[in-house]
Amino acid sequence: MATTYDEVPPGKKSVKQNEKLVIAASSLGTVFEWYDFYLYGLLAAYITAQFFSGVNETTGFILALAAFAAGFAVRPFGALVFGRIGDLVGRKNTFLVTMGLMGLSTFAVGLLPSYASIGVAAPVILVALRLVQGLALGGEYGGAATYVAEHAPPGKRGLFTSWIQTTATMGLFAALLVVIGLRTAMGEEAFAAWGWRVPFLISIFLLAVSLWIRLQLAESPVFQKMKDEGATSKAPLTEAFGTWSNGKWVLIALFGAVAGQGVVWYTGQFYALFFLERTMKVDGASANIMIAIALALATPFFVFFGWLSDKIGRKPIILSGCALAAILYFPLFGALTDAANPALARATAAAPITVLAHENECSFQFDPVGKNKFDSTSCDIAKAYLAKNGLDYNNVEGPAGTVAQIRIGETVFTSPDPATVSGPERAAAITAFQNEVKAGLATAGYPAKADPAQIDRVKVVAILFALVFLVTMVYGPIAALLVELFPTRIRYTSMSLPYHIGNGWFGGFLPTVAFAMVAATGDITYGLWYPIVVASLTVVVGLIWLPETFKRSLND
Repeated sequence: MATTYDEVPPGKKSVKQNEKLVIAASSLGTVFEWYDFYLYGLLAAYITAQFFSGVNETTGFILALAAFAAGFAVRPFGALVFGRIGDLVGRKNTFLVTMGLMGLSTFAVGLLPSYASIGVAAPVILVALRLVQGLALGGEYGGAATYVAEHAPPGKRGLFTSWIQTTATMGLFAALLVVIGLRTAMGEEAFAAWGWRVPFLISIFLLAVSLWIRLQLAESPVFQKMKDEGATSKAPLTEAFGTWSNGKWVLIALFGAVAGQGVVWYTGQFYALFFLERTMKVDGASANIMIAIALALATPFFVFFGWLSDKIGRKPIILSGCALAAILYFPLFGALTDAANPALARATAAAPITVLAHENECSFQFDPVGKNKFDSTSCDIAKAYLAKNGLDYNNVEGPAGTVAQIRIGETVFTSPDPATVSGPERAAAITAFQNEVKAGLATAGYPAKADPAQIDRVKVVAILFALVFLVTMVYGPIAALLVELFPTRIRYTSMSLPYHIGNGWFGGFLPTVAFAMVAATGDITYGLWYPIVVASLTVVVGLIWLPETFKRSLND
C-alpha cells in the first residue's frame, strides 16, 4: 500500500526531495503546455497569412475566429473526458496522455502545409489541432493540481499547488522569449516566411523532456491508497454531476469562486494588454515589455497567497481579490489612460466627442466576420469611424430622421446621408467626412498614436502590477480550494469542469465580450462592467454558499 504524507516522519530528507520532484515535474510539464497553448495567439498574424489567405474573405474570418476560440471553447469538454479517466485510471497516466496530445498537436502545426499547398484542408486541419490542444489543456490542469495536492503534507496544500498557478504566466513568458528571440536573430522577413514554424517545432524537445521527467513520478499516494482498497469510482461523471449532493458543489465552485477568478485573471493579463494597444494606441513592443515587467514582479505573489491561504484560509483571499477588482477596475484603468497616453486623456477631457443620432438608425458596431461596411445610415458611418479608431464618445438621442453628427468639443461634423448619395458619390462623401473628422481630432489634440516620450512607464508598470497582483490573490489559492472541495474518488472530474468553464468561457471570451460592449456604447471603459459584474456575483455567491476548505483531509 502506498504511504501517505500523514504517515511519514517529518523532516526526512528523502521526503523533501520527493516533494520537490513532484512540484518541479508537475509545474514544468504544465508550463510547457501553456507555452504550446499561447503560441497560437502570439503568432496569429503569421498563421492567418499562411492558412486563411486563400479562401474567400468571409470564410477566412470565420475560420480564423474558430481557430482562435476553439482552444477555449473545448476546454470544459477536455475536463470531462480526462477528468473521468483520471478518476478511473489515475492522475499520473492521465496527464501523461494530455501532455502527449498537446505536444504532438503543437508540433504538427509547425509541419502543416499552407493553404497554397493543400487548399482549404490547411485551415480545417489547423482548427482540428487547436481543438486537440484545448481538450488536452482541459485535462492537464486538473490532473497536475490534484496530483500535487494529494502529495502535499497537511497544512501545505496551498503552498504546493500555488506553484502550479504560476505556470500559465511562465508559459506565456517562455513563448514570448522564444518568439522575440527568433524574430531578432532571423529577421522579420525570414521569420514571416518560415521561421514562425520553429517555435512550434521545438516543442517536440520540450515534450520529450516533460514526459521523461513525469515518467519518474509515482502515482498520487491518496489515489493509490484508494485504488488498492478498491474504493475508486466506477462512474465518475454520474457521481460528480448526476447527483445533487455533489452537483451543487460544482455550481458553487463555479459561481462562488472560479467565474470571478477567471475574469480577474484575463482582465489583469490580457484585457489590460489589449486596452494599452488598441485603445491607448501604445505600440505593441512597448506594451509587451511593460506588461512583462509587471508579470515578473507580481509572479512571486502566486506562491505567497498560496502559502497565506494555508494560514488563514482560501475563501477570504479569493473573495477579497474579486471584491477589490470590482471596486478598483474603473480607477485603475482611468489611471492607466492618464499614464499611457496623457495627450489622449487631455483631449478627451477638453474636447469630448458626442454623436447625435436617432437610436433606430444605429447598428451594433461589432462585426466578427468583417463584412459589414456600416455605411447604410448616417449614424453607422459616424460611429464606424470612431469605433475603428477606438475613440471614446457619448451618445445623444435625436428625433427620427436626424442626420447623424459628430461633435468634437464645439466643432460639428455632419455625416453623409446614404439616402441622398449612392455608388461612387457615397464612397467619396464618406472618405471626405472621415478626413474632416480626422483633421478635427488632430486640431482638438487627439493623437494618432501614443507618444513614447510621454508614456509614464513607471506608472504604467505600477498599475499593471496592481492588476496582476489582484490576479495572484484570486488564482494563487484556487487550486487548493477546488481539490479540497471534492472527494478523492471523483475529485479530478469534479474540479476540472468548473475550473475550465470559469477560465475557458467566462475568462477566455472576456476580451471579445468586453470589446463588443465598448463598440456598442462608445465608452472605452464600458467593457469593464463584464468582469466587475461577474466578480461581484462571485463575492455574493461565495460569501453565502462557499465553504472554507483549508483544514479538510484529502484521505477520504
